[in-house]
Amino acid sequence: MADFNSEFWSWFISAIVVGGIVWLIYLLQINNKSSHPSDGKPTGHVWDEDLQELNTPLPRWWLYMFYGTIIFGVVYFVLYPGLGSYPGMLGWTQESQYDKEVEKANAEFGPLYDRFLKEDIVALADNTEAMATGERLFVNYCAVCHGSDAGGAKGFPNLRDSDWLYGGEPEAIKASIMYGRSGAMPSWEAPLGGTEGVAQVSEYVQQLAGRDVDANMAGAGKEKYDMFCVGCHMADGTGSKAVGAPNLTDNVWLYGGSAMAIKQSIANGRQGRMPAHAEFLGEAKVHILAAYIYNLSQGSK
Repeated sequence: MADFNSEFWSWFISAIVVGGIVWLIYLLQINNKSSHPSDGKPTGHVWDEDLQELNTPLPRWWLYMFYGTIIFGVVYFVLYPGLGSYPGMLGWTQESQYDKEVEKANAEFGPLYDRFLKEDIVALADNTEAMATGERLFVNYCAVCHGSDAGGAKGFPNLRDSDWLYGGEPEAIKASIMYGRSGAMPSWEAPLGGTEGVAQVSEYVQQLAGRDVDANMAGAGKEKYDMFCVGCHMADGTGSKAVGAPNLTDNVWLYGGSAMAIKQSIANGRQGRMPAHAEFLGEAKVHILAAYIYNLSQGSK
């Protein structure tokens, strides 16, 4: 509530809250005109000849309970935020509550993760207890992008195979999780001369992957590839882990390997981002996750 870009909205919300409470009190008052619960008077509405509607006052127990909820609401809005940008007397915020819970969890569970930190990632990958912990961490923090089975999806790498953009060595995997990765494939449609140039390079890229292609198109595409693409993907198409340029010869495709998908990647480029998890998870959890993912990738060999 402290992020209003205009003071008007703070007052607007406060007026609605206060006005709602006042309106509830008014409704209770006008519906409680009699001091005795049985003093119901006919309203003039009659059904089935003699069935009358009475204006019976609200039951006392119900009335007092309603007033109690109003008092509770007023006390709540005094102590906690809820009236526009007013922070409340207790100064409570969801950020401070979250920080306290994280601090408590780290104090309680931190030592369980820290004891694995000194162990080498390769050795840790053979530790059954650590791998069970790593699996739980993966499901909680990584499965939303890479899938619960780590098989990945379009735009999200498969972590179970041996194909790595930035390297599959234990420390490279840990660095990817700790500090994140930002991959940028620029758009090449204009530099390549339009759709025809894109189609030619696409044909050559498919040839690198071992597919049957149009030889003339691939030949023209190689000339353009040697001019624009070798800086990242290398002359032989095997890519560069230093910049995260994929290997084009293994027939593994992050954004799809169809002819159309390859053309789209070349023409429009791709933007991939792996967020950093060092601050969020801490090194101990990342260390276990790296060992778990390394263990998954070794199963494919």
